[in-house]
Amino acid sequence: MDLDLGDAETMLARTPDVLTAFLTGLPDEWLHRDDGPGTWSAYAILGHLTYADATNWLPRLRLIQEHGVSRVFEPFDREAMLRDEPEPLGDLLARFRSGRGRTLTALNLATVDLRQTGTHPEFGEVTMGNVVAAWVAHDLTHLGQMAEVLARRHRTDVGPYRKYLPALDRVAEAE
Repeated sequence: MDLDLGDAETMLARTPDVLTAFLTGLPDEWLHRDDGPGTWSAYAILGHLTYADATNWLPRLRLIQEHGVSRVFEPFDREAMLRDEPEPLGDLLARFRSGRGRTLTALNLATVDLRQTGTHPEFGEVTMGNVVAAWVAHDLTHLGQMAEVLARRHRTDVGPYRKYLPALDRVAEAE
């Protein structure tokens, strides 16, 4: 496995700053715009990332550390954020930032044994390295998804430039 824990931690620690810079100051019609049923807005994606930190990544890594393969991960509710009352963007960003900070501090990635295994409810046996790499890829995937849903606001406005803007025709369904 080529995963470097220092690089993973650096990337995970940057996500709150990226999201703050990317989303702060955008009008609500941008933040809450989605591509229809079964898709998410930038705001919903931020909520999803916030829930994932609290209920997915750290709990699964701790379960592997404490129990190995003997206990199966709890299924992750990918749409939990959709049931919450909307809160101001700044509050949600602050909640994500503090949660991510607590998660990275509590986990201390430097102590992770990438080879240690646990049991995923869908995939079966996975390693700590798989989980950490998926966490980084999950952040990056959703940053891309967020950029694309925002870009599609101008799908028709770009005229003939659409030929060179494939994100405008690619709609990611909710994960």
